[in-house]
Parts: sequence; structure tokens; C-alpha cells
Amino acid sequence: MTVASSIDPADVERFSRIAAEWWDPKGKFAPLHKFNPVRLSFIREQALVRFGRDSQARQPFEGLRLLDIGCGGGLLSEPMTRLGFSVTGVDASERNIGTAKAHADEQKLDIDYRAGTAEGLEADGAGPFDVILNMEVIEHVADPGEYLRSCSRLLAPGGLMIVATLNRTLKAFALAKVGAEYVLRWLPAGTHDWTKFLKPDELRGFLKDEKLQVQGPFGVAFDPMNGRWCRSSDCDINYMMTVTRDAS
Repeated sequence: MTVASSIDPADVERFSRIAAEWWDPKGKFAPLHKFNPVRLSFIREQALVRFGRDSQARQPFEGLRLLDIGCGGGLLSEPMTRLGFSVTGVDASERNIGTAKAHADEQKLDIDYRAGTAEGLEADGAGPFDVILNMEVIEHVADPGEYLRSCSRLLAPGGLMIVATLNRTLKAFALAKVGAEYVLRWLPAGTHDWTKFLKPDELRGFLKDEKLQVQGPFGVAFDPMNGRWCRSSDCDINYMMTVTRDAS
């Protein structure tokens, strides 16, 4: 049976071409390496509250299943595994998955990496997952609404999904598209299509018929004085949202 997919083949190919560079902190994915601390802090904070876990525990999320959808080379999958999650990492690019598997093996981490899509996981009866990470992926798919709904159907009762993306504002066009790709050269030219950036209300609209609670946006901004990303009240460029399903 052929499973419908919301992936954008051109975007998959674009990231596949540079798959070998995922773990180079000074390479083409350097911005993600700098972005990772604020993402990890937010994920950990939200999951601790959602599941009532001990923040002092070495592996506070032991016994919970996590899906890292659009996992790339595993920049989030690996730290999530170290925090105790049983992690499944999925990416539409087989080359990304190859890189992720090789690096996890080097680190002696047991991560279930698969080349595939959210729709494919749903069709295969995968899940449910207690946590779904949907980080900087939705702006790269062809049908963001169907993609997000497919992801949400993989979420377990009582579960938490975190979505991170870019806002479709003129400020984001100037800084995240033109500035980051063509002026500062933080990202390869063509990484993003501004018309695919999404407003928070659009994300809510995609899930309005699902039995879910959507909160946010929670802004993330770059602090040039310290050279790092931090949480912010400014949601005009990068932001995150949480999606939860009732336990019953």
C-alpha cells in the first residue's frame, strides 16, 4: 500500500547533500549547534513538569518513549537518550539516518533510527509516544497541516509534543532568511522558503479538530552580546509551541 506523504523531496535532497556535516560544530549546521542548548533546556523543562519527574535524577525520563521526527544527524536524539528516554529518530533522508546511526554507535547509544515519515509511522502502527519532538521541520514539508496531524496521532494519552518553527513575518524574512543565509552566511542559501514559515495561529488551526491543547508561542531570540540563543518574549522570528493530549 502506498502511503501519502507530506515531505518535500527538494528539501530532503538539500539536507541529504550535507548530511556528513551534522556533527561538525563549525560546519553548515553550526547554527543548530548554537541553538541546541536553548532547545534542550525548554524540552527538559516542559517534560519535567508534564510527567512530574525528579529534576535531580541522572535519567529523569526513564521509561518514557520519545519520537524525534526529522531527527537529522541526531543532535537532539542523543541528549534525549542520555536523559533516559527510549528514543526513536525518524528522518526522510536515508543519508541523514546513516550519519545519525554512525555517530550513535561511536557514542555507544542505543537509538532506534529509521528512514521514513510521520505518515509512514502512523500507517505502520508505530507509537504511541509520550514525547514527540517536532523541531524546525514543519517549515520544510509540502503539507504542514496533514504532517502535523499525522504527528499528533502518534502522541500517547497524557503526552507532550513540542513544535519549533519560524514565524512568517517581515522581521523573519529580513533576519532569518536574507540575513542568516545571504548576509551573515549562517545557513546555506536556499535553506528556507519564507513562504513556508508559519504563524502560531496557523499551527493552532491545523489541530483545531483534534482533541489536543496547544499552548504558546514561546519565543527564542539570538543575543548578539553573549553570542547565544535564549528564551524571549519576542516570537517574531523563532518560536516554540507545546501540544498536549489529555491522559483519559
